[in-house]
Amino acid sequence: MPQARAVVRPASRVRWRAQLAIVLGLSLGQSAVYSVVQLLDKATRAPLSQGTSTLNRSLSTREYFDLVYQLLDIGFSLVPVALVLYFVWDAASRRSPVALPWSAPFRRLGFDLSRPGRDWLWGVGLFLAIGIPSLGLYWAGRALGITTAIIPSGLDAHWWTVPVLILSAMRHAVLEEVIVVGFMLGWLRRLGWRAPAAIAASSLLRGSYHLYQGIGPFIGNAVMGVVFTLVYRRYGRVMPLVIAHALLDITAFVGFSLVGKAMGLG
Repeated sequence: MPQARAVVRPASRVRWRAQLAIVLGLSLGQSAVYSVVQLLDKATRAPLSQGTSTLNRSLSTREYFDLVYQLLDIGFSLVPVALVLYFVWDAASRRSPVALPWSAPFRRLGFDLSRPGRDWLWGVGLFLAIGIPSLGLYWAGRALGITTAIIPSGLDAHWWTVPVLILSAMRHAVLEEVIVVGFMLGWLRRLGWRAPAAIAASSLLRGSYHLYQGIGPFIGNAVMGVVFTLVYRRYGRVMPLVIAHALLDITAFVGFSLVGKAMGLG
């Protein structure tokens, strides 16, 4: 006897669409809209090759207020991740006859420490596989005039600069991989999207919120998105992606802060 397909109520689809729209509107979907506008602004002022994109800006001319603002910015930018974890927990709770622990959404997204060895192995492997091609794509984009000069760190040199850059890199890794991969792919699947369409949507969104850096970073991040979504679909864990993304950003942010100008980057 063929297995009966689960009936999805229209109210559930409306709720899932609303949840996805709210999360993206509060986070990376909003960033994508601003990024498109910023690209148009830069492109209509001068050639993109003459533009500059600073990723970690100083938020105050006063050292310790700058530190406080940086930490507040990192902390509050992770609130949408908390909202995602709640939505995942709520969706699972509606199907569970027993109360679920607070750790349930972390386990469902593979955003936990249950497999540290395998996660780090995949994370470092992805970091090495993507890092060098990304640098080459940046230089190619600069040579073709479709990429702005990227300055990974615009912070002044303080005792807290490197720790804040590391926290910022970890923030970006968690925010992007939990929302654009774990949450977005899961919710699009609930809404009936086929895998190729969901992968394309996630990858194009990843590229879109990097458009303010130019066309080159859009292409590079979209390709990175395809790789990351395929790995997630294969293993069902975002932790390796978070590790790889954090290593990429830490290398870029801290490396530029320490030796970037000497190497002629930016």
